[in-house]
Amino acid sequence: MLPRTGVSKQDIREHIWDYMESQNLADFPRPVHHRIPNFKGSYLACQNLKDLDVFARTQEVKVDPDKPLEGVRLLALQNKKTLLVPTPRLRTGLFNKITPPPGATKDILRKCATSQGVRNYSVPIGLDSRVLVDLVVVGSVAVSEKGWRIGKGEGYADLEYAMMVSMGAISKETPVVTIVHDCQVVDIPEELLEEHDITVDYILTPTRVIPTGCERPKPMGVTWSKISREMMEKIPVLRSLRAREQQAGKDVTLQGEHRHPPEPGRQQTVPWSAGRRPQDTPGPEANSMEAACGSPLGEGAPLAADVYVGNLPRDARVSDLKRALRELGSVPLQLMWEGRRHRAFLRYQDAAAAQQAISCLQGLRLGTDTLRVALARQQRDK
Repeated sequence: MLPRTGVSKQDIREHIWDYMESQNLADFPRPVHHRIPNFKGSYLACQNLKDLDVFARTQEVKVDPDKPLEGVRLLALQNKKTLLVPTPRLRTGLFNKITPPPGATKDILRKCATSQGVRNYSVPIGLDSRVLVDLVVVGSVAVSEKGWRIGKGEGYADLEYAMMVSMGAISKETPVVTIVHDCQVVDIPEELLEEHDITVDYILTPTRVIPTGCERPKPMGVTWSKISREMMEKIPVLRSLRAREQQAGKDVTLQGEHRHPPEPGRQQTVPWSAGRRPQDTPGPEANSMEAACGSPLGEGAPLAADVYVGNLPRDARVSDLKRALRELGSVPLQLMWEGRRHRAFLRYQDAAAAQQAISCLQGLRLGTDTLRVALARQQRDK
């Protein structure tokens, strides 16, 4: 039993990690410190999910990429559920939808359930994708029978949940399940819980199925005041979501920032047409884009700003870039495609919108290539 006076979340984490290693309960990868710990018997614990009515009713399930949840991912694929797995640390997007090849054998499904399989047999799912998740399965370092959960301390499971709420993929009625070893079920003082912490409705161990009956409210969206500027820089999809919520008039003040009131009359929707920059001579590729996507802005259009996108792969298509822009929430007013020169130009309504787009697009990859993104004027100066 953990001491209740003055205990911290990190104290509980260290206690669980040390105990699992010292008692040889941990499984690969080891040591389990600073991880969602894998444990001997994790597959057995995962099989208990079949006994829950919520799993039988589920069509679409989100399962974290942690090793002890591999059995749940396999179970979902074997039962022909739509399986969504968050991208590691949200670096390249929000979800991957696992898509086994037609006629996949059990061995292939097992590979699809692994971290390597998630990379090899998946398609990205962005903020614009219409998903409706029926069940959420998360890993934990510690959990109480009341449904209070402690993760490894980086906050990604809490953030993923909050982002799913914001994009309408889940509601407060969506059940949350966690898979742990029996030794990870401990007392957690209520005063350690924070507003952004998710709670769980079911705990599955190798020996027990524990309905928690937890009534503590789950997060109803991203708590921006808890998000640091450093985290924003690391997670492009989070920057995109913030831009959307800012356009919708929500308070998106980050940790350590001064609050700014929303701008009156802020433009919320931008029609996507394609055109050319005034200083460019249109070529056949620009004309084909105008024919496909619409005519350019007229002479009376407001002052706009252009973003240069370079290092496009040789086999890249304009549809690939448009899809990526939609998923990141960075749709421009115009797009001029210069595929033969491995570049494109994006027009936004003003310099602030262009800078926001550059922030969102940093680190964007098409295929194996990372794109270069900058203000068009800065690129010309170089």
